[in-house]
Amino acid sequence: MAIETGTATPATSAATHGLPVKWRVLISGFMSYAFDALDFMILAMSLPLIIKELDITMADAGLLGTATLLGVGISSIAMGWFADNYGRKTALMVGIAIFGLFTAAIGFAQGYWSIMALRFIAGLGLGGIWGVIAAFINETWPSHQSGRAASFVFSSWPIGFGSAALLAGFILPRYGWRVLFFCGAAALLAVAYTYVFVPESETWKKAKAEREAGGGAKASVGIGEIFAPEVLHYTIVGTLSASFALIAYWGVNTWVPTFLVKERGMAIADMSMFIVMLNVGMFLGYQLFGFLADTIGGKNALIINFVGATVMVPIYGFAESTTLLFWLGPVMALFFSYAGIFGSYFAKLYPLRIRSLGSGFCFDVGRGISAFAPFLLGQIAAHYSLAVGIALCGASFALAGVMVLMLPDTRGREAVD
Repeated sequence: MAIETGTATPATSAATHGLPVKWRVLISGFMSYAFDALDFMILAMSLPLIIKELDITMADAGLLGTATLLGVGISSIAMGWFADNYGRKTALMVGIAIFGLFTAAIGFAQGYWSIMALRFIAGLGLGGIWGVIAAFINETWPSHQSGRAASFVFSSWPIGFGSAALLAGFILPRYGWRVLFFCGAAALLAVAYTYVFVPESETWKKAKAEREAGGGAKASVGIGEIFAPEVLHYTIVGTLSASFALIAYWGVNTWVPTFLVKERGMAIADMSMFIVMLNVGMFLGYQLFGFLADTIGGKNALIINFVGATVMVPIYGFAESTTLLFWLGPVMALFFSYAGIFGSYFAKLYPLRIRSLGSGFCFDVGRGISAFAPFLLGQIAAHYSLAVGIALCGASFALAGVMVLMLPDTRGREAVD
């Protein structure tokens, strides 16, 4: 198998309309993933009020998060296939538009089941863009910078989360949860930027032209290709690693706002600032682990990340002092930055032909498998407490690290053909 050099093509590095293409891809990806996080976090921030207004249990509320993540799991396959066949730019815009519009539509929802249905549809857009962005970054940035570039782009996740927390602190006490969901439509700004300023990936266009010239079955990408013998191990183990990490992550982050309000007695406005601090730590973690991924390799950076999360999550769950929780939050969240490392690491496991599909499948099917984490933690909370449920998520982070040990070191590799 040949190994690509990872050098950006002239088309991707030449400056057109001002910024070089790779920087415009970086900006588009950063904006898109920030709005992705904003729309995800709007639900978590609204849950205490939704539970009260609709008179539902915490387990029922957890199912709203589950519906989102089920949509995400389906989206990873559909959007990855779409991006590999029809382009990174088009797939990115479609995904953003779906989650932005249907998140805003929840503001008009008339009951529990309509919220669940709209949340599922929004998830169909939310999930697909991770793999698209990962492929786009790896096709416009050289190999020795791709870890930092991907981590920087995906570090927009805590920016989106923190923005949702700030918006919630202002909007929820004054206008209620429906107005907060209307803010999801702001994601259309990322669609506009991508449409106007970001060209299609030249690497993808060249690969597509070569496929079409060859004709036959190779003209289009099939979902079954990520289960071919030469990449099957990567697909299975990579998906398991992402699944365990995301089970822990969504178990913690869906319920932390409710945990702080119901079990630690905070007002919603105070809780919002604690969430902002948590996301400051996550943003710094993305930068730190992006640098480590390019220095010591994505595999080693992921292992350090998961060891830290395994230790810190139970400590946070059982902390009772509000001062301690305020400072433990950002320290714990330093180790929630695995998505940025996965962005460059998974993309290097697969040939260019199935890069978006393969990397997106591993990460977003992992999101889909993690769909029941919010519901299960709601059940644990009903019988024990949210503190116990959050603490148990540390074990899932440990299992994610074990899976990473079974994957190869990809230092210096751009993609395999």
